Amino acid sequence: MLDALARLPRPKLTGLGCGVIAIGSMVVAGWFSRVLGGAPVLYGLLFVLVSVAVAAWVRPMDLICAPVAVPIAYAAGLIVSGGLYELFTELAVGAPWLFAGTIAAVGITLGRQLAVMAGRIRRRRENAARAAAAQQHQRG
Repeated sequence: MLDALARLPRPKLTGLGCGVIAIGSMVVAGWFSRVLGGAPVLYGLLFVLVSVAVAAWVRPMDLICAPVAVPIAYAAGLIVSGGLYELFTELAVGAPWLFAGTIAAVGITLGRQLAVMAGRIRRRRENAARAAAAQQHQRG
C-alpha cells in the first residue's frame, strides 16, 4: 500500500492554481459557515488547513504565491459568509485565524525554499568536486 502511494506523483500547483484552489476552498468554507449559522471557529480551522495544503502543494518556483494567496482567499470566503457589509468587522474579529494561517503558509514556504537552496548548494559543491577530480586526473 505504501509503495503504491510512493509511486503516485506529488501534486504541484502553479501560482495561479494556488490562488484558485485557496479562493475556491475558502468560498466553499464561507458558504458552509453561513449554512451553520456563522461558525467562525470552523471557518478559521478550515482556513489554516487550506493555508497549509496550498503552501505544501505549490511548485518550488511559485512558492511566494501561497503566502500572498491565502489572505486574499480568507477575505473572499468572508464575503460569502457575511457579505461585503460585514467584511471589515469579520476581518478584525477573525484576525488571529488570518495571522495563524498566513504564518503557517509563510513558515512552510520558507522551509521549502531553504531546502531548495540547500539542494542547489549541495549540487554545486558536488559538481565542483567532480570537476576538480577530473582536472586532477587529466594532469596526473
